[in-house]
Amino acid sequence: MLIEPNIRLSRILRNTWQVDIIMIISCTAAYLVRTVLIRHHFEIPSIIPAVLGTAIAFFVGFNNNQAYDRWWEARKIWGSLVNDSRSWARSIISYISQNETDDQQYASLKKRMVYKQIAFLYALKAKLRDVVDETYSQYLEPHDMEEVKLHSNVANAILMQQSRALQLLEKGGMIDGFRFIEMNQLLVKFSDEMGMSERIKNTIYPTAYIYFTKAFIWLFVVSLTLVISPFAGVWSIFLGWLVGFVYVSTQINGMSLMNPFDNNSAAVPLNQITRTIEINLLEMLGETNIPEPVKPINNEYVL
Repeated sequence: MLIEPNIRLSRILRNTWQVDIIMIISCTAAYLVRTVLIRHHFEIPSIIPAVLGTAIAFFVGFNNNQAYDRWWEARKIWGSLVNDSRSWARSIISYISQNETDDQQYASLKKRMVYKQIAFLYALKAKLRDVVDETYSQYLEPHDMEEVKLHSNVANAILMQQSRALQLLEKGGMIDGFRFIEMNQLLVKFSDEMGMSERIKNTIYPTAYIYFTKAFIWLFVVSLTLVISPFAGVWSIFLGWLVGFVYVSTQINGMSLMNPFDNNSAAVPLNQITRTIEINLLEMLGETNIPEPVKPINNEYVL
C-alpha cells in the first residue's frame, strides 16, 4: 500500500510506458493516414471523439469504482481479523483460569492456542498471495505441523485444531458454556473472514470490462488525432497521446487495485497487518522476543 502523499512521475511512467509507446505509434499512424490518404476525401466528424470520450469516462469510472470496492472490502476483512484476533487472545488468556491445578500447564495451553492464531494468519496470508511461506510453522508444535501439512488449506486445518482444543477446554471444565459459545463464535468469524478473503482472491474481474476499456481508449485516441490534425498539424500526435495518457493512467490506477491480495505496492499490506497482530498477541502473552514492525520500503509503500 502506498503511503506517500505524492506519486513520482517515474513510477507512473514505469507503469504506462508500454501503452504510451503504442499510443504514440497509433497517433503517428492516424496523423499520416489523415494527411496522406483521406485529407482530400472527407473529414472526420468531431462528434465521434466527443461521444467516445464521454462514454469511456463513464466506463473507466465504473471499472475503477468496482476495483476500489474489492480493495476496500479486502481491507475491511483484514481489519476485522485484527480485532477478532485480539479478542481471541484476550479470551484465551482471561477465560482459561477455572479449576487450576497446574499453573505451568495452563500457561502452556494458553500460549499454544494464541500461537496457533498467529500461525493461522501467516498461513492465510501465504495462501492469498500464492507464495511459499512457512513462517506459520514456528508457531505450531511438531505434531500439529504434521497434521496441517496433510491439508491443502493450512489455515482451515489450524482452525480445526483450535475448535478441537476449545471443545476439550469445555469438556474439562476449564471454561463455562457461555464463554465456550462466545469463543466458538470467534472461530466462526475467523472462518467467515477467511472465506470472504478467498472469494475476493478467486473471483476474477470480468475480462470483457478490461479488454473493451482498452480498445475504446485506443479508438478514442486515434479518432481524436484524426479530428485535431487539420488544426494542430504534427502536434496532434502529442496532443492525442496526452489526452490518451490521462485515460490510460486513470484506468491502470484502478486496475492496480483489482487484486487486493497481490504482492505489490497497491495491494492491502498483509505483511504489515499480520506482523502487527503478531506483535500484539505476543505482548499480551508477556513475551520478550518481539519482532520489529514491518517498515516501509524506500519510505514509499508497505507490503
